[in-house]
Amino acid sequence: MADSHLTELSFSSLHLPEALQKGLADASFERCTPIQAQTLPQALAGLDVAGQAQTGTGKTAAFLVAMYARLMREPPPASRSLNAPRALIIAPTRELAVQIHRDAEVLGSHTGLQLGLAFGGVDYEKQRHHLEQGVDILIGTPGRIIDFVKQKVIDLSSVQVLVLDEADRMFDLGFIADIRYILRRLPDPQARLNMLFSATLSHRVLELAYEHMNEPTLVRIEPDKMTVDRVRQVIYYPSNDEKPRLLVGLLKHMDPRRSMVFVNTRRAAEEIEALLRANGINAEAISGDVPQRKRLRMLRDFHEGTLAVLIGTDVASRGLHIPDVSHVFNYDLPQDPEDYVHRIGRTARAGTEGDAISFGCEEYVISLPDIEAYIGRKLPVAPVVSEMLPEIIMPARVPRKHFGGGRGKPGGGGRGGGRHSGDRDRRRGRSGGGGRSSPQPAEQTESTPAATVSADSGANVSSPGVNGEGAHEAPPRKRRRRRRSKKNSSGPNAAPPAPEAT
Repeated sequence: MADSHLTELSFSSLHLPEALQKGLADASFERCTPIQAQTLPQALAGLDVAGQAQTGTGKTAAFLVAMYARLMREPPPASRSLNAPRALIIAPTRELAVQIHRDAEVLGSHTGLQLGLAFGGVDYEKQRHHLEQGVDILIGTPGRIIDFVKQKVIDLSSVQVLVLDEADRMFDLGFIADIRYILRRLPDPQARLNMLFSATLSHRVLELAYEHMNEPTLVRIEPDKMTVDRVRQVIYYPSNDEKPRLLVGLLKHMDPRRSMVFVNTRRAAEEIEALLRANGINAEAISGDVPQRKRLRMLRDFHEGTLAVLIGTDVASRGLHIPDVSHVFNYDLPQDPEDYVHRIGRTARAGTEGDAISFGCEEYVISLPDIEAYIGRKLPVAPVVSEMLPEIIMPARVPRKHFGGGRGKPGGGGRGGGRHSGDRDRRRGRSGGGGRSSPQPAEQTESTPAATVSADSGANVSSPGVNGEGAHEAPPRKRRRRRRSKKNSSGPNAAPPAPEAT
């Protein structure tokens, strides 16, 4: 951590328990960051804290140090049962919960306090068995915590420390009802230490703080401006056709060891992954559709440097603490100016410097004036020259059926995507939601020299003729349509109406 990012307040001056000081020494923590310097004295004195801070400013260590100190100095409740944790840390995403757990293992390695994880996607029985054995500190996401509460796997009546991390993301992801469900099952706010951290202390976050905390002290750190000041920013103005070539060209020219590419939809993330892999760049896209084990493996590889490029949407720009990100690429400019700052905040962590390269393409450049007004400066412009645009291999189009959004929603893929696109494709006689590159629909004539796929049996039939099995799919549709057209026809050759039933 750069010295310019640290304050004069040292951890040794906070009179922490000796076991905790050993953990801080293991993590090489000596002096406090601004968020630590302003929140730790308050929390160590027993006061609730609502802090404005982003990931990468040291907030995780701030609440972990305060939590460990409280648990080591205060005995557990006399009525505490075996399955009742003494501290609860709630995070909005599985990745953030895992990262907090990793940091807690280092700082608390000499305390003797047991840690537990609860997040969805994997290891339900393993997590359940571990929690039933008893843990002191539970770190998890709202859904899995509620599941274990309802199953009576855990009892929240003995919680002495509560931490809400990335509180604004709780609202963004629709977790606020779950959070209130959990908080109503904790002891009274006066009987516990409460800490809340959020990138912004908006009205809804403050309402949550005042409703479930004990007159919290508000601490506001302005990391956005500091992050923007430390990042070398530049913008290119490529056409939509030049965008993929420019991205490949810049990545190969810069040869970054650890880069993040941000797009606005999950479908675009998958397409960029295919593009970069086809051109010899090790890249993977992270999204909610990726299985949990693969997500964790992906983040581990990226953290260790074996994965060169991580691609994601704005969901991936929040709650991920990945050090030493060298470059951030805004392949799509975000539509929310705050997301721009969150994205480029993945680099220039903890006082270091980094590079943020943005593409002002034809589709998303409309967001640029709002972004520049938000950060208070114009982005330096770099020209797109021919040397930056190598010949590239364009991969096959990504099928749309893999995306779950509806029409107009991120990841929905427009008209061809959506939750029911596979059903639409089957009804149309297609083999799957393949967009424009899909096989022709069943309205084709019997003599059309194309392979067809039976939606019911899945059998492939090549070059169907009059007696081919694939040729029997289209005629019924055409006959039905002719009958409808005759029924609605008013010409001289229209068929007479059917007699009415008596």
